[in-house]
Amino acid sequence: MQTIKAAVCRVFNEPLVIEDVLIAPPGAGEVEVTLDAVAICHSDITYASGAWGGHLPAVYGHEAAGVITAAGDSVGEFQVGDSVVVTLIRACGSCPSCAGGKPTICETPYDTINGPLRTASGEPLEQAMACGAFAEKVVVSYRQIVKIPENLPKDVASLLSCGVITGVGAAVNAAKLRPGQDVVVIGSGGVGLNAIQGARLAGARRIVAVDMTEEKLEIAREFGATHGVLASVEAPWKAAYKALGGRGADAVLITVGAIPAYDQAPRYLGRGGKAIMIGMPHSGDMASYEPVILAALGQGIVGSKMGDVVIQRDIPWMIDLYEQGRLKLDELISGRWSLSQINEAIADTKTGTAKRNVIVFDRG
Repeated sequence: MQTIKAAVCRVFNEPLVIEDVLIAPPGAGEVEVTLDAVAICHSDITYASGAWGGHLPAVYGHEAAGVITAAGDSVGEFQVGDSVVVTLIRACGSCPSCAGGKPTICETPYDTINGPLRTASGEPLEQAMACGAFAEKVVVSYRQIVKIPENLPKDVASLLSCGVITGVGAAVNAAKLRPGQDVVVIGSGGVGLNAIQGARLAGARRIVAVDMTEEKLEIAREFGATHGVLASVEAPWKAAYKALGGRGADAVLITVGAIPAYDQAPRYLGRGGKAIMIGMPHSGDMASYEPVILAALGQGIVGSKMGDVVIQRDIPWMIDLYEQGRLKLDELISGRWSLSQINEAIADTKTGTAKRNVIVFDRG
């Protein structure tokens, strides 16, 4: 086993600890990726806070990009030296969900506690979300990675692993938006901005961003929102209704984990509209709806995990859009930090002002 540096969570809701950990070589169907960048997602922060439980110690991080530096047998066309993005979607490829085109909800379990990571003393170390990418290297299934152009900056590429595919995919795959439809996006963080981009790419007529500050709404407009509504006003759904020309939305995309957003989401909908649940509340949190209204108006509520993407199909498409100038990625990066600064980067992310903070590894 190799020794690498990683940011380890030993106590929930406490700073991560930079320490030496052990990583196993890749087995059959696995690759070792030496990372150049890993972005900080709110899911990592929520896990590290203990809100979703889990084993400790653990290494979080799941939004990464780097270069394959070792490979086991049976890894398809991947080779050492390939530039790739690393996702948390460890799909088996053969269960009913995978075979049905829904790899994000793969039914084959993976033991993250007895994966490739160990503490320096050899004890179990959870490879959280099947990635453990707050580290210099990861060992993952070849089904979790997608080859990218060598000249695509890795800090930019890392965003494609989660925030971008989750937001764009929710609009295109989950909401199945059609040209001319109207959309409300609740939350203008990393995922919300990409949901706005997805709605724009799908040809939405009007896109209403809902957030707590005018600053966030202005950023949302830069990414394609046509209107902005402050969530703090009384009955913000009424302001959205007015912005949409006197009608409810065909889709409302909830990109934050705040329960008030979930409680209010159906109020933004028009007849036949649907609410797409993307943001992840804490375990045990409850939302409430008046089901008779949804039934009478033919409305729906559906969950969307990782934008319902097929990474081998959707990530190359999004890279193409980026290279054409039709998908904003560079503008999503708020700051670049070293691994030793990860706790400061997390604190900055918690303020709500950052779009995406990225840890950049110095491999020189």
